[in-house]
Amino acid sequence: MYRIILAAVLVLGAGPALAEPTDIVVRIIAQDAKFVGTSMGGVRIVLRDAKKGTVLAEGRTEGGTGNTARIMKSDGRSPLRADGSEAAFAATLDIIKPTLVELEAYGPLDYPESAVRVSQQRWVMPGEDATIGDGWTVELPGLVINPETKMDGLLARISAKVMPMCGCPIEPDGLWPSGEYEVSVTAWKDGVRIARSKLAFDTPPGVFSGDIKLPAEGRYELTVSARNKRTGNSGIRTIEVAAE
Repeated sequence: MYRIILAAVLVLGAGPALAEPTDIVVRIIAQDAKFVGTSMGGVRIVLRDAKKGTVLAEGRTEGGTGNTARIMKSDGRSPLRADGSEAAFAATLDIIKPTLVELEAYGPLDYPESAVRVSQQRWVMPGEDATIGDGWTVELPGLVINPETKMDGLLARISAKVMPMCGCPIEPDGLWPSGEYEVSVTAWKDGVRIARSKLAFDTPPGVFSGDIKLPAEGRYELTVSARNKRTGNSGIRTIEVAAE
């Protein structure tokens, strides 16, 4: 009889495990710069169960670029760069057990030609606060390049605005010194490199200008590339022109 009662208690007591609301905050920081937020269109965030592929939450980062001094002048072990003023994506996950979550970030959304996709994984524990410190902060590499081209016969005149993914200003004496950046334009035709020319810093913030001479009439592909010589962070933008 005892065994029967015990079995009944176990059966009645056994029920589905309940999900625990788990708060999480995601922030995206531009490589060598500040947080990526509303001014750049934000970054699209997707959080998935890494093993099942189920989407747990999705949205975009919204807010400002953050506290410049706190971000750029911090040092030491795991420095706290967030103070609540910067862009973030907040969500509440309903998970039952420790879950390996995969984060996918794509942006900046207002500059799709320069946008990149990054992913990262981490364990999230049900019911435990995942907003402490800087939350889940992921670095977004790359540079935004916004070129303008004017053709003068066989001469292509290029003016390109370059900036970190947060939209921070490149200036001669600023936190992102123009002298650290190398910008160039390369002309291609039918997959063959035709010519290459460097662009010089022109006007702040971040405008680099120069010319490239094309050998003959026709359509060409121009790639404008930028690189930070100190960090190696880089970006590229491709455009088409017609020489007449």
